[in-house]
Amino acid sequence: MSSAATVVHAAAIFDGDATRRDHGLVIEDGRVTAVAPRADLPGTNDTIDLGDTLIAPGFVDLQVNGGGGVLFNEGPSVEAIATICAAHARHGTTSLLVTLITADRPTTEAAIAAGVAAHKANVPGFAGLHLEGPHLSVGKRGAHAAELVRPMTSEDREVLIDAARSLPALMVTVAPESVTDADCEALRDAGAVVSIGHTGATIAEAASTARAGATCVTHLYNAMSMLHHREPGLVGAALDLGDLSAGLIADRIHVHPAAVRIAIAAKRGPGRIFLVTDAMSTIGTDLDTFTLDGRVVRREGGALRLEDGTLAGADIDMVAAVKFMVDEIGVSLEEALRMASPYPAEVMGMAPGRGRLVAGSRADFVCLTTQLDLKGAWIAGRRV
Repeated sequence: MSSAATVVHAAAIFDGDATRRDHGLVIEDGRVTAVAPRADLPGTNDTIDLGDTLIAPGFVDLQVNGGGGVLFNEGPSVEAIATICAAHARHGTTSLLVTLITADRPTTEAAIAAGVAAHKANVPGFAGLHLEGPHLSVGKRGAHAAELVRPMTSEDREVLIDAARSLPALMVTVAPESVTDADCEALRDAGAVVSIGHTGATIAEAASTARAGATCVTHLYNAMSMLHHREPGLVGAALDLGDLSAGLIADRIHVHPAAVRIAIAAKRGPGRIFLVTDAMSTIGTDLDTFTLDGRVVRREGGALRLEDGTLAGADIDMVAAVKFMVDEIGVSLEEALRMASPYPAEVMGMAPGRGRLVAGSRADFVCLTTQLDLKGAWIAGRRV
């Protein structure tokens, strides 16, 4: 161990797989070099004792529209990305995909350029982009602007292929009605993660898109064809097709707790259900309203809604989602933490470098009290 190493102690460390009592992290140059029992930790002048707390991998959020008063759609830039990442880092999210919902082509291209620049600038917490639309179903658009929803063209596909090759990670949400299997295959081959969402697809159509390269489903239950006993729809596909993983908004509003429990019990592996926030600009602020494509969104009762009542993203951070899963859904703390970190990291191919605390991983971690309140977060060994 070099003299520059830092040792971090806590009552317990969840490494992404199991909880280890009276262990510590050894960190050098922003990476974990060892997770060892306290008695075996080497001596160093740089020791942090976090007391009776739990250290866990930093949260990984694959769907973040905004934060800190900034909505990415309203002005995609490196500065916007940095503000959003900083706002969520204060709530324990150490890696995130900044999300652009359905937009026109110039805005989409500006978002991609901003993402590439943010990656080059090494913006803390920035892991890539999630382009949620515009290639969706108008009938299942939710808060997405109807006039901007459209099928994918060959030009659109080339833009996305270039983006996948230039960004550290790219997720693209599409509806089978608006793309071809060839589109999905090309995006997959370029390195993008293709997610199915905002669609009225049948289970057969969803399965075809999955065979063509889709590996994920965007915000399970919301803006998609529902489970029916004669036509299981995308909900049925997400739960029954083992190759698909699915994001879940755990805010008590987007999905009823009973439906969350049903999904967890029904999901076939190896695909996983993982947590996303779908957070908007309100995170880290006291904003009561904001605008989306010129439309007013109101914050009230834990929900964000357009004037017609349509949900427009979520008003939740990842710590709150983890607590909800433990306190109200009844999953174990370890499983809730997996849903917030290693599972989404695996979906994007980030693991084991992120989402776990093992030798060689980036030293991204959170410190939680026994009540699951956030005591601190670190990115690459530096406290946020």
